[in-house]
Amino acid sequence: MIRSMTAFARRDIKGEWGNAAWELRSVNQRYLETYIRLPEQFRSLEPVIRERLRSRLTRGKVECSLRFELDGANRGELILNEQLARQLISAANWVKNYSHEGEINPLEILRWPGVMSAGEQDLDIISEQLMAGLDEAIDAFIQSREAEGASLHTLIEQRLDGVLAEVAKVRQHMPEILQWQRERLQNKLEEADIQVDNNRLEQELILLAQRVDVAEELDRLEAHVKETRNILKKKEATGRRLDFMMQEFNREANTLASKSINSEVTTSAVELKVLIEQMREQIQNIE
Repeated sequence: MIRSMTAFARRDIKGEWGNAAWELRSVNQRYLETYIRLPEQFRSLEPVIRERLRSRLTRGKVECSLRFELDGANRGELILNEQLARQLISAANWVKNYSHEGEINPLEILRWPGVMSAGEQDLDIISEQLMAGLDEAIDAFIQSREAEGASLHTLIEQRLDGVLAEVAKVRQHMPEILQWQRERLQNKLEEADIQVDNNRLEQELILLAQRVDVAEELDRLEAHVKETRNILKKKEATGRRLDFMMQEFNREANTLASKSINSEVTTSAVELKVLIEQMREQIQNIE
């Protein structure tokens, strides 16, 4: 099943410690690029998260962010750094005695960095719950990619049907085109009053038929359709292979257009280019 590179997923987590939420979003990118945003206390998880994403995704610009809110009722008992507080009070008294101004505000002392701290939560337990939530978020993220990929699959199949329809049209017109070209050459010779023996005329017609023969290009287009459908059935990432197939499609469509001597064939060649471009645009989003 093909996957789109455009997707979004969110997973909320609730625990005794508070609330958290993972968000994953991605857009198309030639390779896999991961951008991770974490609260400071969980920075150590970044290598693990990056490896987990790389083990399950192959392409796309992926942004992964964690929002974490600690429950105020579970922040733990406040701890006073008495030694630091005494040092601050002593320093404040010295400044007051020296300047003979100001009062010591106890709240200002308590606000000083390091004077008060909350008891630490068990970050190992919290991290374990967060990583379990990340796995769920990645599962939902991949499901979102696959759902979008199914839509892309349908669109590409429709365009492939269109390619086969244009190939059939050109095949149908080829006998008429060759007959028209034969009559056109004979008329020109008659108008110019040029006498050519039958063998010479047949040789010229054969050379002309070879120059405008597009059977090989039509066969290749049909083969490319078959190969593209085989690629779409593969379970691994197929975006790069499909992109290569679009290059092959374009090559045959351009050759077909260059050999065209008939308006119907030219119209089909243009329509083929339109169908191929529509597929290429969709394939740019496939992982």
